[in-house]
Amino acid sequence: MKEEAALARTVIKKRLAGQPAPDIWFLIILMLLVCYGLVMLFSAGYAVALYRRGDAYTYIRPQLLFAAFGAAAMYAASLVDYHIWHKLAWPIMGVSLALLAIVLFMPEYNGCKRWIVLPGLGTLQPSEIAKFAVVLVFAHIISLNHDRMQTFATGVLPFMVILGAVTVLMLLEPHLSGTLLILGIGAVLMFVGGTGLKWFALAGIAGAGAIAAAVVLLPELVPYAMGRLSSWRDPFADPLGAGHQTIQSLYAIASGGAAGLGLGNSRQKYLYVPEPQNDFIFSILCEELGFVGAALTVVLFLLLFLRGMSIAVRARDKFGALLAVGFVVQVVLQAVLNIAVVTNTIPNTGISLPFFSSGGTSLMMLLGEMGIVLSVSRQADAGNGNVQIL
Repeated sequence: MKEEAALARTVIKKRLAGQPAPDIWFLIILMLLVCYGLVMLFSAGYAVALYRRGDAYTYIRPQLLFAAFGAAAMYAASLVDYHIWHKLAWPIMGVSLALLAIVLFMPEYNGCKRWIVLPGLGTLQPSEIAKFAVVLVFAHIISLNHDRMQTFATGVLPFMVILGAVTVLMLLEPHLSGTLLILGIGAVLMFVGGTGLKWFALAGIAGAGAIAAAVVLLPELVPYAMGRLSSWRDPFADPLGAGHQTIQSLYAIASGGAAGLGLGNSRQKYLYVPEPQNDFIFSILCEELGFVGAALTVVLFLLLFLRGMSIAVRARDKFGALLAVGFVVQVVLQAVLNIAVVTNTIPNTGISLPFFSSGGTSLMMLLGEMGIVLSVSRQADAGNGNVQIL
């Protein structure tokens, strides 16, 4: 047994030694975001954790564990040839759709059904897996049919069917923010993949029709959506109800000023902002670290985007380029939407801040996806580079 274990270690070491290095700058930026997020999660969440659970480490303890598992998954994914995801794209999409259907039979939390309860293990959020599946399937289809993307049958229809199925299931939860994010990711991949611009114009018309159909077929969404719009336009009209979260978030941001009150010194996290460890963690960051901390957060996400696009441009093939674009755009678009919600730029959609908000499924999936981007960068460095996306 000892000889076999030694032989296995030797084989692994040789294989790792032959692996080209990943994009080190992308990795550094990513690790800075993860560490920054963990620090802010503990600072923003310990007060509400102590109040709700009697343990200040309720949120940070599992998040650290998931970060460790996610880092391991990221490392493993970075070593695997990303072309294996060609074969796994459709099976993962099938599993994703099944989980989106199963979650509809789960108990409600805050009026939504977004989590599958796993006894003894915690919860699983199927929408996170759906984002991953959509990127995989879209990259798979586009890379195989890139020369026919201008046609409706190839460049529009299959994507419309996939997005339609995912959208209906997510609206039934309801999960408007996740739906908008997935539609945005899909649109970006179709645009980068070469879908004709005329189809996007027609999609806008079809989207308006879909919204009208949703109003008729899913009437329970109307008061849900209208309530969000009303509280966005004038949160002070209902300061103790629908507008409470937004108002407290704006108070936190305003009180932070230029340099902030200091790490750990937020006042709004003491049960004023309802979800300081999750959707509204950015407001606590602004209060404690001020404009400087907020600007640093935005800069890190911007650098991750730019470096990710650099990896996509240097990818050896279209599949790798589309994977890099899809996963990086997912992170950055989600961050933009979260910051827009927290600052009341757009209506409250209940979307988390990547790498910062509490949530094990999200963190592990994000780190695993970043591992795939690193895998693309390994092969880009090994190849001759300069492969065009379009």
